[in-house]
Amino acid sequence: MFSQGLHARANTHRQASPMWLWFNEDPLTPHFIMKIFLPSKLQAMIIFTTLSVWSVSTALAQTTLRVTTIPEEAATEQVRKFGPLTAYLEKQLGMKVVFTPVTDYPAAVESLVNKKVDLVWLGGFTFVQANIRSGGKIIPLAQREEDTRFQSVFISKTNSGIKNLADMKGKQISFGSQSSTSGHLMPRNFLLQANIDPEKDFKRIAYSGAHDATIASVVSGKVDAAALDVTVWKKFVEENKVDTKDVNVFFTTAPYFNYNWSVHADMPADLREKIKAAILGLNPANAEHAEILKLNRATRYVPTTPENYKALESAARSAGLL
Repeated sequence: MFSQGLHARANTHRQASPMWLWFNEDPLTPHFIMKIFLPSKLQAMIIFTTLSVWSVSTALAQTTLRVTTIPEEAATEQVRKFGPLTAYLEKQLGMKVVFTPVTDYPAAVESLVNKKVDLVWLGGFTFVQANIRSGGKIIPLAQREEDTRFQSVFISKTNSGIKNLADMKGKQISFGSQSSTSGHLMPRNFLLQANIDPEKDFKRIAYSGAHDATIASVVSGKVDAAALDVTVWKKFVEENKVDTKDVNVFFTTAPYFNYNWSVHADMPADLREKIKAAILGLNPANAEHAEILKLNRATRYVPTTPENYKALESAARSAGLL
């Protein structure tokens, strides 16, 4: 039987040419390759079928735009904020747009890097992380006008005795997510500039994971002071969700570039430009657009470039976060 097998294999060699087959569990993650011998006609059929499947898959993928954001606030709030924008993009692009919240900041980064989503609202620091992870293949399309001069605030109870950054020494402090620009990276950067080393000078450091949770940690007394996104703080004040007689701002940082809408460079250029045009086309003079902008805490959207986030990358490297 062994010799018959060898003879059969020899005949196969005479009648067929070699073909490499790529076996894997995930089309993006190859596991192993096998070399087999098949008749040329059968090879052609396999190649044609495979290309057809890929073409159909690509076509289907392009009929749906998958959107997510870093979870700077609770998932329900993210859906409330970005639901109307999702509906607007559907009309402007003529395709289905699906918004799906993710569990944490790293998940948003990895989803875009691995092309599991198409459009992501990133903070400046998560943009830097995604761009590095992807080898420079993340393209920022637009940012709010507010993001060109963004700020963080430090808050504490008004009776805490904390009046400036130096007063935080020996206290329990909370940041937001470790990957947050306004809730961690830039507050840490300004602390270091003030010769305050969080790991050495604070009694305890907590990471709340989101800006609304940061506010709650100060209100509840779990920590003495905390840092967060200025726009979230202002929203809580305007909506009377926090009593400024009890908790208030004691320090506001200098401005820096922050959030943006980003896509992967592998997205077709025409779709990328349509998305960019749609976002930049939001007009505050239009009632429907004005509501979307209000929910996004934006006066309007403006173009942005990767160069705007170089200072954040430098700050992250100096702080040992990259």
